[in-house]
Amino acid sequence: MSRTIRIAQDEAADAVLSTDDFALLPGMLLDQQFPMERAFAGPAKILERFGSLDPRRIAEAEPEAFADLCATPPAIHRYGRSMAGRIQQLARVVVDDYDGRPAAIWEGAGSTKELLTRLKKLPGFGDQKARIFAALLGKQLGVTPPGWREAIGPYAEHGSTRSVADVVDPATLEAVREFKKAAKSRAKG
Repeated sequence: MSRTIRIAQDEAADAVLSTDDFALLPGMLLDQQFPMERAFAGPAKILERFGSLDPRRIAEAEPEAFADLCATPPAIHRYGRSMAGRIQQLARVVVDDYDGRPAAIWEGAGSTKELLTRLKKLPGFGDQKARIFAALLGKQLGVTPPGWREAIGPYAEHGSTRSVADVVDPATLEAVREFKKAAKSRAKG
């Protein structure tokens, strides 16, 4: 599948996201309590330091050594060591449940409901993260099982700027940031 992802707003990191299906999963996992473009740059840091994004190699890596490389400044996340463990758990699920093929998660889903169920079973993916990732798959990779917009909800709205699924350039990154800031402000009331 040919694609160009520009979430990290860094040429090398976006190239990794554009060419490696597994890179999208830890990028999404890291997108919490951390700037989204830095979260999605995390997989490129792992590739550079570990030499691979192969889920099998990551799942089988020695946990302390893997945590060390993820926490080395600049770390993959503000909680680099704990996120390293979650990435290894994520890789293990991809290996055990999808024969090491991350794209099988979405390619094998017969419906959006099944896709969301599969995503919610991934470590660190709750309902909201699953919907955002499904929106990312639909908007940026063309993965649109029947009824995907309705099943995913607002994250799938055409022209929205509410999540990482909508980031395609610096302007949309800023628009998503503004949306999130306004939503936080409304929540504080």
